[in-house]
Amino acid sequence: MMDFARSDDPRVQTQLNRLARLSVPEGRLGLETISRILKRLDNPQDRLPPVFHVAGTNGKGSVCAFLRAMLEADGKGVHATTSPHLVQYNERIRIAGEIIGDEALAKLLEEVLDLGEDLAPSFFEVTIAASFLAFARNPADACIIEVGLGGRFDATNVLKQPAVCGIVSLGMDHERFLLAPEYGAPADPLARIAFEKAGIVKPGVPLVTLSYPPKAELEIERAATSAGAPLSMQGRHWHVTTDDAGIHYTDRHGSLDLPMPALAGAHQVENATLAVALLRHQDRVSITPRSIAQGIREARWPARLQPLKPGPLVTSGEVWLDGGHNPDAACRIAEFLRKMRKSRSIEGVHAIVGLLEGKNLEGYLKPLASEVSALVAVPVPGHDSHDLQRIVAEAQALGIAQTNVAADVPSAIECLKDIADVTGSPPPLFIGGSLYLAGEVLKLNGELPD
Repeated sequence: MMDFARSDDPRVQTQLNRLARLSVPEGRLGLETISRILKRLDNPQDRLPPVFHVAGTNGKGSVCAFLRAMLEADGKGVHATTSPHLVQYNERIRIAGEIIGDEALAKLLEEVLDLGEDLAPSFFEVTIAASFLAFARNPADACIIEVGLGGRFDATNVLKQPAVCGIVSLGMDHERFLLAPEYGAPADPLARIAFEKAGIVKPGVPLVTLSYPPKAELEIERAATSAGAPLSMQGRHWHVTTDDAGIHYTDRHGSLDLPMPALAGAHQVENATLAVALLRHQDRVSITPRSIAQGIREARWPARLQPLKPGPLVTSGEVWLDGGHNPDAACRIAEFLRKMRKSRSIEGVHAIVGLLEGKNLEGYLKPLASEVSALVAVPVPGHDSHDLQRIVAEAQALGIAQTNVAADVPSAIECLKDIADVTGSPPPLFIGGSLYLAGEVLKLNGELPD
């Protein structure tokens, strides 16, 4: 499915229209096309500041946000490319901490497309080529690169010698691409996911990871050993505990006492400490413990259990937004909602859910069902969405008695207000199921990522 983008700037929109016309031949895998484009651009990927390369299923963006906040707290200039964008395509490219401006973006995309459009690149390949070109032309102290999909064949994997590679949580997502049958690849699904993510490992480059089930860990160990990459895995080489005082982190370099992150959800402790471990297991960018602690406190990452501010969409009540869209993400969201529900002694939260067609509907809704008392299904604007009646039927089968469908989020909010008027004071509202839906919600509420 095309990752559509829109801009209010006609210069940018002209180039985004060119991007929208690109399509990838069915079944095409590999790094040949991105490599050819980058060669025509004089290989900017070889002229970047020290790179932090981050792969995984859930949490990549949050880990990158923690890394950026920590490094910037230390006074470092930081380039970053992440995906997808939520409201504006510009969000994908940060130059020395600032989201790229329209004029610079239009010129950059035009240059890359003029040189490489005949190669039939993908939307993401053009985006990465543009990002690397911008980063090579502007000074900075570090560069944070988030993998788009998988790792082994991801366009970012043209990087030769990053400062460090990281792998965040592993879960089932993009199965059509990542679990396609291939000779020599692991048969176990999670091991296969690990195999794909570990494709970013580079000879001699430190690899820092979380802990995983045994078959997945084995694939990561194999990749690290084969490449001669020093492996630092949570629970073996670095350790984390938490208590009322905060986070206690330990590795071979010593111990750190750190604050709890401002980002909501217990899983953000995991993401924050992986960022800490990435910084402490590389030797090309220095950072002080004080900056690490400050970065944990100050990191922000939109649409990850984000409390929405009062605005055009949210006129009253408590609203939480999350773009997670797979079963692993739903489990983390459910844990957060469960603690909220129990601490406030409420029956359940209300929810507005929209998922892209092809996503694991049952896998997403099942963890949430015990925490949700009413659900309204909505389409994801501009994308092929799950059938709304099917979402409702699945929610009812999982025990969510009060369900409905709506044409959009504002209508869904009004629908839930009617339910609250009958049942009493409105509970907190959760909106989720897709980052594209989350982006629409932020736009409607006037909360643009900065």
